[in-house]
Amino acid sequence: MPTKMLHIPTADGQADAFAAFPDRGERHPGVLMYADGFGIRPVLREMARELAGHGYYVLVPNFYYRNGPAPVVELPEHIGDEVRPALIAQLMPLFEAHTAERVLRDADAYLRFLTTQPEVAAGPVAVTGYCIGGLLAMRTAAAHPGQVAALAAFHGPVGADGPDTLAEITAQVHFGHAESDLTPEALGELNRALDAAKVDYTSEIYPGTVHGFTMSDTDAFDPAGLRRHWDRLLPLLDRTLANS
Repeated sequence: MPTKMLHIPTADGQADAFAAFPDRGERHPGVLMYADGFGIRPVLREMARELAGHGYYVLVPNFYYRNGPAPVVELPEHIGDEVRPALIAQLMPLFEAHTAERVLRDADAYLRFLTTQPEVAAGPVAVTGYCIGGLLAMRTAAAHPGQVAALAAFHGPVGADGPDTLAEITAQVHFGHAESDLTPEALGELNRALDAAKVDYTSEIYPGTVHGFTMSDTDAFDPAGLRRHWDRLLPLLDRTLANS
């Protein structure tokens, strides 16, 4: 599986990024993948490679690039509960500085870069994200309704921006929520907002999961939750990008 380390020109500098794509000398539909709050690291590169193996060019930008190349803080091989609070304390100021305005400015640059890569097919793209990356994915899809055909977010705060952002989304959507992140009542409220916005979506709580369940390098990892994530993500991409 070919991979590349790349630099994406942005309005504020250059974002380092990881890309994975099939080695078949063809052009493939593009997927912009946003990492979770810990950023690009081996588990994210492995997930990008796995998705690329299904026929996609997957671009994973370092959205903390203003603070340095990934990883912007030193990460252990396994992010256990004993080190998580200290890491979050280091990263929280970076989260808070990554304003909605910055997110949208970067998204413009990421999509422009993705769609001009020689290995990427013409046509719509997909955006997916994990944890805080799910919110970035949602904002990207809302800001680029004519370009983003699929949006998937997992254990992310996708309701944070309220119904106005949902109303801008034209992509087909899947939201996979951790059981620890969302009560059934909150899920119902979110899904009613999606209905009101006339979004084509699935939105469900993954049973028995906690926040971060897709990430195999954390204590939150749930193998069944990760399998369910692939079972939802791959058909969504196949439906929306297969003809690209």
